[in-house]
Amino acid sequence: MLSPSVPAWFELPAADFERSVRFYETVLGTQLKREDMGPLQMAIFPNAQPNPTGAVVHGAGYTPSPQGSVVYLNLSTDLTRALARVSGAGGKVLLEKTQLPDGMGFFAQFLDSEGNRVGFFSQQ
Repeated sequence: MLSPSVPAWFELPAADFERSVRFYETVLGTQLKREDMGPLQMAIFPNAQPNPTGAVVHGAGYTPSPQGSVVYLNLSTDLTRALARVSGAGGKVLLEKTQLPDGMGFFAQFLDSEGNRVGFFSQQ
């Protein structure tokens, strides 16, 4: 029997790879690692092992959409600063910082530069 676990990997589709990479590097104040995986272009989010991570991906079959699953990026600092950079980087804030019950932390949602619905999570 399989038991649920945290995701091991996520992929955020990009119509314009460089625009999407610039968006996340600007909003998160970090640098993504660019990789070519066969026909796919990827920009991998930094992470500390063994934590899961993911990538911005451009290639056949990868179509940005605000529909479907929402990936939440777990920020090590208050999500307010990253969320404040979303609009200026070409995205749109959909849900401002919102407190979860019982001290579980905070979350917010936005559309990235490609039109994907993405979330932030932080403890602060």
